[in-house]
Amino acid sequence: PTAIAELKKGEVVLDLGAGAGVDVFLAANKVGPTGKAVGVDMTKEMVDKAEEIAGKYGYRNVEFRRGEMERLPIEDESVNVVISNCVINLSPDKSKVFREAHRVLKPGGRVIVSDIVSEGALPAEIKGDPGAWASCIGGALERQEYLEEIKGAGFKDVQVLSSRGFYIEGEGSQPLAKLLSITVKAYK
Repeated sequence: PTAIAELKKGEVVLDLGAGAGVDVFLAANKVGPTGKAVGVDMTKEMVDKAEEIAGKYGYRNVEFRRGEMERLPIEDESVNVVISNCVINLSPDKSKVFREAHRVLKPGGRVIVSDIVSEGALPAEIKGDPGAWASCIGGALERQEYLEEIKGAGFKDVQVLSSRGFYIEGEGSQPLAKLLSITVKAYK
């Protein structure tokens, strides 16, 4: 999402599920010293690692916070852009994640997220597989349901910027499910 977010100097960017901070550092470079990039991750280890990297490379316009996407430790209407790269699928309450993203965005702000969605319902064997959840597949919503969750949170002008399909194979190399990697942009 960072590559296509059209980040501008001086903007405040929030990365959901920041991990070790790769997208945060990329965003920080784009928004410059007058801007800020904030990463939220639910694990202390990832926040510590991201802070270590920031210190090592002298980033002054980044910040990392420990928290969950469903309860962001971010002030209302305080960011220009929310980005996320294949992490929202890990949430059991995606509608709450999108409502939180909407809450923290300034009026006119935008969200750019990449995630995995399904074309048709996922089989129960995938939905119940912890490995499938860990690889962002088990939590995939159907494409239209995912877009409706974004609209339901209050976002406008919801656009699918890219979509690439792939299959999960079952026994005998038969397709078990069709999945799509999509990137979506929407505005508050």
